[in-house]
Amino acid sequence: MKIRIFSLFPEMFEGPLTASLLGKACDKGILSIEVVNFRDYALDKHRHVDDTPYGGGQGMVLMPQPLVDALEDHAPDSANSEVILLSPQGKPFSQADAVRLSKREDLAFVCGHYEGFDERIRHFVDSEYSIGDYVLTGGELPAMVMIDTIARLIPGVIKEQASYEEDSFFQGLLEYPQYTKPRDYRGMEVPEVLLSGHHANIRRWQKKEALRRTWQRRPDLLEGYPFSAEEEALLQAVQDEEGSNE
Repeated sequence: MKIRIFSLFPEMFEGPLTASLLGKACDKGILSIEVVNFRDYALDKHRHVDDTPYGGGQGMVLMPQPLVDALEDHAPDSANSEVILLSPQGKPFSQADAVRLSKREDLAFVCGHYEGFDERIRHFVDSEYSIGDYVLTGGELPAMVMIDTIARLIPGVIKEQASYEEDSFFQGLLEYPQYTKPRDYRGMEVPEVLLSGHHANIRRWQKKEALRRTWQRRPDLLEGYPFSAEEEALLQAVQDEEGSNE
């Protein structure tokens, strides 16, 4: 996958995109990441990319010309591409979006700053995403979050597909609790079922605890969740247990 990032602060991406799994994926040629400073496309000698808003208002607004010229100068090689605008007004980014975007051959992320974009910039993007109901200083951090989430789903970035298929949100639930050695740490013991070697019982425990954690912490995720008969029974058991503990 080729990833292009349009930003006024390309230096922000030097660490996060060159370390850990992303750095290794780039070294292997699985990922190709290019960061474009669209200030280079400003036309005046002071390299202005923003101006005061028509109609008045606080702050400065990004002008369309530098960014659009940069986008057109770095047009994707593939038709299987998507240009993404990072904005607090965008669709909330989810794991399902990451799965869809991981199948693209070319992604572009547009990072803004200041008070916002000239509205006409939206005519040159394909989608608009937000990573949460809060405001950041720019789109660089959301771009990093999205790239990390998407890239780990690309074949070859993570060695084993099962490593991410059991992650929180991938199957619509939060992940079940995980344990490793030692068996007893300061009186807190690993659940006996995980030591039993009985795979069916372990799988059932993991499913039940994933449902318990989701019901306790993110009940909104259960709205519209496609429960199997087993899952309905497990959730009812969880609710009965938790009710008896009150």
